[in-house]
Amino acid sequence: MDTVTRSTLVEKIHAHVGLSRHDSSCVLETMLEQVSEQLSQGETVKLSGFGTFSVRRKSERVGRNPKTGVEVPILPRAVLVFRPSQLLRNRLNNDTVMSRQHDQQGND
Repeated sequence: MDTVTRSTLVEKIHAHVGLSRHDSSCVLETMLEQVSEQLSQGETVKLSGFGTFSVRRKSERVGRNPKTGVEVPILPRAVLVFRPSQLLRNRLNNDTVMSRQHDQQGND
């Protein structure tokens, strides 16, 4: 399984939409900038049929160093949370089921 990169996405946009590679790159960069900007402002970004990105604030808590057992304060921070849509979950699960069926048929 290959990793999808920005250049891979630009090529997909170029092939599907027919924009030049430069324009496809601009479209992708603009979309990523907008998503990042909204998240940095604490907004939730919902992409219908794909999922929802949100920022969750975690408060300060006490953790332990696993080697020494010494208590260490963990500072408050923001974490990015992605919740896939039901459509995406179904697609992933159907692809997984289809892949398993394909593997089982090949092993018979």
